Amino acid sequence: MSPTDVAVIGAGLTGTLLAVRLAHRGHSVTLYERRADPRASAVHEGRSINLAMSTRGLDALERAGLAADVRAHGVPMRGRMIHARDGELAFQPYSTNPEHHLLSVDRDRLNATLLDAAEREPGVRLLFEHKLVDLSLRGDAVTFEHQGATVDVAHAVVIGADGAYSAVRGRLQRTDRFRYEQDYLEHGYKELTIPAAPDGAPRIATDALHIWPRGGHMMIALANPDASFTCTLFWPFGGPSGFEVIDTAPEVQDVFARDFADALGLIPDLAEQYLRNPTGSLVTIRCAPWNHGGRALLIGDAAHAVVPFYGQGANAALEDVSILLDALEATDDDWAAAFASFAEQRKPDADALAELALDNFVEMRDKVASRRFRLVTRLRQYAERLFPRRYIPLYEMVTFSRTPYAAAVARAERQDRLVVRGAVALVGVVALLGVTIGVLAWS
Repeated sequence: MSPTDVAVIGAGLTGTLLAVRLAHRGHSVTLYERRADPRASAVHEGRSINLAMSTRGLDALERAGLAADVRAHGVPMRGRMIHARDGELAFQPYSTNPEHHLLSVDRDRLNATLLDAAEREPGVRLLFEHKLVDLSLRGDAVTFEHQGATVDVAHAVVIGADGAYSAVRGRLQRTDRFRYEQDYLEHGYKELTIPAAPDGAPRIATDALHIWPRGGHMMIALANPDASFTCTLFWPFGGPSGFEVIDTAPEVQDVFARDFADALGLIPDLAEQYLRNPTGSLVTIRCAPWNHGGRALLIGDAAHAVVPFYGQGANAALEDVSILLDALEATDDDWAAAFASFAEQRKPDADALAELALDNFVEMRDKVASRRFRLVTRLRQYAERLFPRRYIPLYEMVTFSRTPYAAAVARAERQDRLVVRGAVALVGVVALLGVTIGVLAWS
């Protein structure tokens, strides 16, 4: 294996972890970011600053020797806390295994940790405020814009880790037969913050992901180490309770008094936050092919952006790095072979995750408070207890293992068919016993 000069575009979570891992393999990496160094500013541009880190993401960080810091500053979440309209609370554990939990992690802190790690690597160079303008797919030329000037550089390999609105993907879209699809939800999102109580204590339980499901819209909240909570409103843009309609302080207070009454007193400056914070959109992106020979590759959200409702967007993107590095290891750093192997393996899983995330939005928004949902969940938990090696719930496979997403979905479908058959058979047996007992009693 000979070292390669690699350009990684995008210094978010995926790009920085990738830069570290490639440097560990001996490659020379230049990490480009169109924005200023985020460590110099507390502004996060309205993106949710909390991540629900699970096995896939933590494993990827562990491989780079960076998981300890995340675990030290993450807040464990062991289940969902459902807030009904009348204020009643219902806790739904994520797993029957008490060791299984998610970590609420500050996105900005994790990004800073990864940037610091990349900066420590002698094989990595960080360049901020460099906006990709163009790249040659036949040669090694790459063009950036920096402080109003054009900068021409040369890199043998270019990897786009530059998010849902990827400039690298934009270049690949100009190639023959490139397929691209983007779907926006009719819902957007807006952040709010529940501050710690005056005595520094948390105002609600920290060991749960809080959900206020209200059918057409909802709110969630994740804990921070300082006892505050980052909330996210998922509301439609239009309609009577949409972001485009609710735009005055009295209207905000009215919606919360009606739909989120138990949260109204948790956010003293509710209307001010709502009117000040930006509203973001929610997009699913599917595209192919992810690579152009061994010259360019898309990874993370640049290849497969998903909506955030399964908590797997960042986890999947970080896992991408592990899978790509495994492919490079298996091919002795043959970039074309490794890129093709990565895309072939990962594309079906990315598509499966996209569907899971969309389906889970409906589940979180509409179903988690229903009796039928709780009954089905209990049936699955009973099946898991009775057959722990044969029945593994879909959520467990997705969140607490590295089972490929598509394989997890396929197995869950088979398992659920067996559970339904078993439940029907049990009902039949009980009914037959009832009839038999009745006949014997009559006779």
